[in-house]
Amino acid sequence: MSAVTTAEVGLPGSGRCPYLVFRNPDTVREVLHRPQDFSPANALLAVTPLSGQALRILQKARFALPPILASNDTETHAGIRKVVAGFFTPAKVAAKEPRIRGLARESAARAAQRLASEGSVDLVKAVAANPPAVVMLEMLGLPVRDLPALKAWSLDSLELFWGWPDAERQLELAHSAADFYRWLRELVLEFVASPDPNLFNALSRHALSTAEICSLGYFLLIAGQETTTQLISTTLFRLAEGSRGISWSEAASGMKARDLVRHVLATESSVPTWRRVANQDTFLDGRTIPAGEEILLELTGNHGFPWAEPTVAEPADSEATNRPGPTPYGLAFGSGIHRCLGAKLAELEAAVVVHETAAALKGVRLQDSNPDWIRLLSFQAPRTVVVEPG
Repeated sequence: MSAVTTAEVGLPGSGRCPYLVFRNPDTVREVLHRPQDFSPANALLAVTPLSGQALRILQKARFALPPILASNDTETHAGIRKVVAGFFTPAKVAAKEPRIRGLARESAARAAQRLASEGSVDLVKAVAANPPAVVMLEMLGLPVRDLPALKAWSLDSLELFWGWPDAERQLELAHSAADFYRWLRELVLEFVASPDPNLFNALSRHALSTAEICSLGYFLLIAGQETTTQLISTTLFRLAEGSRGISWSEAASGMKARDLVRHVLATESSVPTWRRVANQDTFLDGRTIPAGEEILLELTGNHGFPWAEPTVAEPADSEATNRPGPTPYGLAFGSGIHRCLGAKLAELEAAVVVHETAAALKGVRLQDSNPDWIRLLSFQAPRTVVVEPG
């Protein structure tokens, strides 16, 4: 099967996929390593164009997203990335492991108590939701506050920018994004002025404006924790489902938990696709790509849409695909100059949370084997993972 298709298939709320879809890992990696030909300028654009009314809601909040990090294709990108990367060095990630484990163990213990007292527990809310947000804020030198609102804002913003909301829903999401942006702007102003080291005053010293810091912070505060929550959620769902060759009791081993996380990263990560746009007429994978052509890159397995049929040798439900092993997962976090800066942190957090959850909750099974899933252009995960005693 060809690694590239022009997908003339139905999509939620639209008529067809407007992107040229590439699935072959070598081709995907090549695109990501050719930023001069394939720009990230469209990476954060709303999949469903924002209506005039939605734009006015955002404008009242002074909402602005100038290209600073993920969508920045200018010479300023490298310097800004270096500032942010300083908060996610290997040494800082490793030093955070005891804190991650403590948060995971506390969450798992509370989940076990709820399971015992109520007969079921949703692991998304109980163990996957909050630890990544707490860890991210602490690593950035920011206060851990308003977590329920941050989690709700994050999901709403992902849907606003990567979903297919109808007109009414888009307005609801725009109000949510505006509220998030107002909150974020106040946080930025507060911590730019703080004497303590934090991301926002580091970016200010790098000569970024308030609007530029808000733009970077808007998606970093979402991606830095919500995608990890989604990775944990999918991993726990597959573990409880028993479909990936590792039992619940085996996942109480840290090594087995890590193996399962890496398998999910390779086969159905929380960020299965990402976008690029051709800067100029160029050549790729045996064909000419005209300037302005929008491209969708499949980073890992994407099971939510009609174009997502398997393109590797094995079908998606084969024994090899479902068996954790040395499956490459290098594209799960992107590649090249825009690769996810929090990749090692996300993998560590997911492995630790899965390990501690499996160790604390004994002999559970899925109560709902067919939950509702988040299915956005570039994000996927089960919304709930409800388990009960086995």
